[in-house]
Amino acid sequence: MTNIIDVTYGQTGESKKTNNFGMRDMQAKAYEARNEQYLLLKAPPASGKSRALMFIALDKLYHQNIAKVIVAVPERSIGGSFEKTDLKSNGFFASWEPNPLYNLCTPGGEKSKVEAFKKFMSSDEKILICTHATLRFAFKELDDAKFDNCVLAIDEFHHVSADGENQLGELIRSVMQNSKAHIVAMTGSYFRGDSVPVLMPEDESQFSKVTYNYYEQLNGYEYLKSLGIGYHFYQGRYTSAIHEILDTNKKTILHIPNVNSGESTKDKHKEVDTILDTIGTVEQITEEGIIIVKRKDDGKLLKVADLVNDEPKAREKVVTYLRNIKNVDDMDLIIALGMAKEGFDWPYCEHALTVGYRSSLTEIIQIIGRATRDSNNKAHAQFTNLIAQPDAQDSEVKLSVNNMLKAITASLLMEQVLAPNFKFKPRFDGDDEPNQKGELKIRGFKKPTSKRVEDIIESDLNDLKAAILQDEVMIKAIPGNLDAEVINRVLIPKIIKVKYPDLNDNEVEELRQHVVVDSVVKNGHIIESGDKKFIKMADKFVNIDELNIDLIDQINPFQRAFEILSKSVTTHVLKLIQESIEATRIEMTPEEAVILYKKIPVFKSEHGRMPDLNSRDFTEKRMAEALIYLNKLRREKVNG
Repeated sequence: MTNIIDVTYGQTGESKKTNNFGMRDMQAKAYEARNEQYLLLKAPPASGKSRALMFIALDKLYHQNIAKVIVAVPERSIGGSFEKTDLKSNGFFASWEPNPLYNLCTPGGEKSKVEAFKKFMSSDEKILICTHATLRFAFKELDDAKFDNCVLAIDEFHHVSADGENQLGELIRSVMQNSKAHIVAMTGSYFRGDSVPVLMPEDESQFSKVTYNYYEQLNGYEYLKSLGIGYHFYQGRYTSAIHEILDTNKKTILHIPNVNSGESTKDKHKEVDTILDTIGTVEQITEEGIIIVKRKDDGKLLKVADLVNDEPKAREKVVTYLRNIKNVDDMDLIIALGMAKEGFDWPYCEHALTVGYRSSLTEIIQIIGRATRDSNNKAHAQFTNLIAQPDAQDSEVKLSVNNMLKAITASLLMEQVLAPNFKFKPRFDGDDEPNQKGELKIRGFKKPTSKRVEDIIESDLNDLKAAILQDEVMIKAIPGNLDAEVINRVLIPKIIKVKYPDLNDNEVEELRQHVVVDSVVKNGHIIESGDKKFIKMADKFVNIDELNIDLIDQINPFQRAFEILSKSVTTHVLKLIQESIEATRIEMTPEEAVILYKKIPVFKSEHGRMPDLNSRDFTEKRMAEALIYLNKLRREKVNG
């Protein structure tokens, strides 16, 4: 298996150090914004968002005339992150001490929990912990003004959506419009798989944002040194290929496919049984519901948790056991379907193995986050996606190819998210000053001229890249089906205009340049030779001091992943992928035709002929099509 992404980190320990209040780097950054009424905290899994909320909420209770804190989590198991926590002994002025009576993340029906919620709102109690569902049901029975003196803390905020059908989204909008409540929103991933924005722009603009990026978090760990993201392709049933990739020497979370997906056998329990049989022989099931499997190779006894079993009592026992894991030997393999994703904490996990294409970038990032906790049992974390390989005999070949390309684009986004950040500045004539650390100067580069563009670059760049990489036309273009300049100067601005319709043309161009430059540089490799530095972008080595925007615009920032993919599959499969893309070719646009037309004289000079429509080289063929397209436009213009 070839990793599409390999990232190495510095093990600086910075993200785990604490200040004299007991706050980690990210928590201190969030605490600085504690006086904001609406606060959005974007930080990776395991960065300490739960405790960051405790610090902020306690300040609001003691110093900002706030009477109550309501913490809402997506599922009951995550409620444990907000249990009683001693903060005073580390230097903070108070500890987090919720009354267990108002921790509603417990077994039981929603009716009794809603009654408890209403009782809390009329009591002198300060802190309540509940699920998103309980909050929604209780909200329907309470007047909005009841939340006037409250902090509403929403964990895993990406569950909110601007879609009118999203009840949590409606609740947030209603609270913002009809009450004086404070809102603290927290998320490890602000992407949505359905391309619907989390908040409408006018609502989002009211939030102050604190962003702690993935590179800051992982580079500041003590033990984790590297992260790999790779793919393994199979044909037939995935259960017959699982043994090729499941290494039971590594602490693993295995997510089997959704029963409605093409990869599923439609019998999830039988899939679990087949996986267990692949590993060895089931010896016993403990009182806690843990399966003990004797491994085939050496007879080692492995502890396996089955979270696919949805019988309530059995699952509750397993979840309770997992919640109380204290040692690396307490668990070897967790098999899950919808659980063990966001908020699930098993620091010893080394390998997140996921079967089937996941359409949601949020889900992928959350799953990867299960393996990127820092722990003394691992120096490397691995995410592997087991994906069905297209088959010429399969009527779903087009779907398989599409899923494969979407999976690859998800890894491209992860590469962008996990790489260190650069600051980009324009380079002017006569400027011979060397680049400072983490800085790149580029000729022709436009600096942001408005705070709106600055804010998008500061807080939303990865979200914008997510929108770009989820665009259907872009997915087809990434493997080289469009000229790089067309991708960078035509497609990307169109996507920016849709996502940010309030930007003018100058702002769109400023943002476009930043997205393209950031993507190309993060995909490149910086190499030192003597006293000079070069960056390898695509197949070109360029002196860093000679970087210019026109050169960068000629590079497809996302093509490398497809090149790696082409080495990971057979020639036959690659031909299927290319044929499938060819069958759904992108229509020509005037902007693309103009860009290609300008390149034809260079082509003619190099080859001594005009581009051939029947060429096997896609770029040459596309130039020939551009000539035909422009002639057609010319005729239409002449004919009125």
